[in-house]
Amino acid sequence: MLTVSRLVKRFSSPEAGGAAVEIVRVEELSLAAGAHVALRGESGSGKTTFLHLIAGILAADEGRIVIDGEDVAALGESQRDRARAARIGYIFQTFNLLQGYTVLENVVLGMSFGPGGVDRARARSLLERVGLGHRLHHFPRQLSTGQQQRVAVARALANRPKLVLADEPTGNLDRAHGREALTLIREACREAGAALLLVSHDPEVLAQFEQVRDFSEINRPRARNSP
Repeated sequence: MLTVSRLVKRFSSPEAGGAAVEIVRVEELSLAAGAHVALRGESGSGKTTFLHLIAGILAADEGRIVIDGEDVAALGESQRDRARAARIGYIFQTFNLLQGYTVLENVVLGMSFGPGGVDRARARSLLERVGLGHRLHHFPRQLSTGQQQRVAVARALANRPKLVLADEPTGNLDRAHGREALTLIREACREAGAALLLVSHDPEVLAQFEQVRDFSEINRPRARNSP
């Protein structure tokens, strides 16, 4: 489903006088169809950048990111956007819901970018699945933090993705709601047959996964003066 090889991303650093500094250098990572894998890593370790590269939000400087047979790292920005809409669901730590749109509209809008187009019946069904069938016409600001996370899960699954990326999805929730959200995410991915790649530094979250990899072991950025 997902194969990452020799992936490199650099950013210009003011601290380094504007020189390019490596943030990500991942030699290899693979994820089978339907697999659930967690990456352990502290804040600032490059985990979010890594997920953004896989999702095509950022362009890679080097390497390959093959999702369902297509190397998204070789695509232009608009092509990456289309590939993301067709294959990937993304659950952000801060949810990234559009505050001027209702719960239902947030999910429907995500569908509008996908190859299948808008399916309002599916949007309603997903929101009912996450326990928000009675909140379809509420705005995000009218929801609790846990409910907003549920909307984000429904939106991530709207286009029937083959891969779901979750960036610290319980980071803004208390323990009880965090456990609830994680269970929901994993159950929803299993029901949809989607692979899940989740990044977290929370031991309680990581303990729920059978497959956990340490991000510091797969991400080895080179120092600026390294050959």
